[in-house]
Amino acid sequence: MRSLGGRKRGDKCLYVSTGGFTKDAHYEAERADVATTLISLPALRKLVVDHYESLDAETRALVPLRRLYWPVGKK
Repeated sequence: MRSLGGRKRGDKCLYVSTGGFTKDAHYEAERADVATTLISLPALRKLVVDHYESLDAETRALVPLRRLYWPVGKK
């Protein structure tokens, strides 16, 4: 059994990095016995924007966003 950061089988891990992950980090996450998800800053940003409306008020208060509509030109 291979633990990751003190986690044990049955745990679920989520690691977020604003600087990305090394090839070794991806390798360790893929081979760990613990379900591990690595999320980079661009992926986190997309998740927040895509699911913002379904976040609770306390979480939205941490990242206050306002929907903005921008006109597009004719093709």
